[in-house]
Amino acid sequence: MITGTSTGFGRSLAEAVLERGDKVVLTARKPEQVAELVQANQENAIAVRLDVTNAEDRDAAVKAAIERFGRIDVLVNNAGQGSLGALEGFSSEQIRKQFEVNCFGVIEMTREVLPVMREQKSGHILNITSIGGLVSIGGFALYCATKFAVEGFAEGLRDEVKPLGINVTIVEPGAFRTNFAGDANMQPETEIDDYKAVIDPLREYLYSGNGKQPGDPKKAALAMIQAVESENPPLRLMLGSDAYSLWEQRRTAERQEFEHWREIGIHTAFEGAVVTPIGG
Repeated sequence: MITGTSTGFGRSLAEAVLERGDKVVLTARKPEQVAELVQANQENAIAVRLDVTNAEDRDAAVKAAIERFGRIDVLVNNAGQGSLGALEGFSSEQIRKQFEVNCFGVIEMTREVLPVMREQKSGHILNITSIGGLVSIGGFALYCATKFAVEGFAEGLRDEVKPLGINVTIVEPGAFRTNFAGDANMQPETEIDDYKAVIDPLREYLYSGNGKQPGDPKKAALAMIQAVESENPPLRLMLGSDAYSLWEQRRTAERQEFEHWREIGIHTAFEGAVVTPIGG
């Protein structure tokens, strides 16, 4: 079951899974956009209308999947929306909309499917975040906030459901040729000149490179399938050399800062207090 299959990673993953002869529930806000995939794979595919922010849609989509195929082995939380701009320029409504789609929609969709997987005693949940779920850059603060939230949710969820036979993997792509830089990308309601020095270079990078990103969504789809089929699936699947490079740079700087402040940070306990590991 894949959310957001009309374009991007969702579309590429759906095509790859169908090519293998597996069964797919294709979900989209406009299911007519995936009608040709269903037509070409009538035995193995159904299209279901799904806005991940809509509770009735979520419930109906899961029921349709069970009615047709009897089980859900893999849930791919792919549906989402990008944004670029200074945080101050986004309205409160825009901020909440971004979290509703990118974060709360993922959490609620997962909650909808978990009872099915618990009953099966098996399943795999893929949450497609971004390298922006580990490294935040000015201009992407709002977008990255939603992805950081999903990372934290998914990491904790992994510990909760693994004893039940359910796996969780977070997929963290770098720059891929998807519609991330397309018309659906959220723009701030207000442009503030004081932020131009930070935002303008990023805007140039994102939009001038649209359609020329190094990442191939089809290869990303195959990597996701490989992770699901692995006997020891990863918690995190980072995709793209640009993602690895940015992550390594940030971790190096982070480690240096941690070490610089370590002595001050650790000497904050009461005298004689017993320090036990967090979580017991």
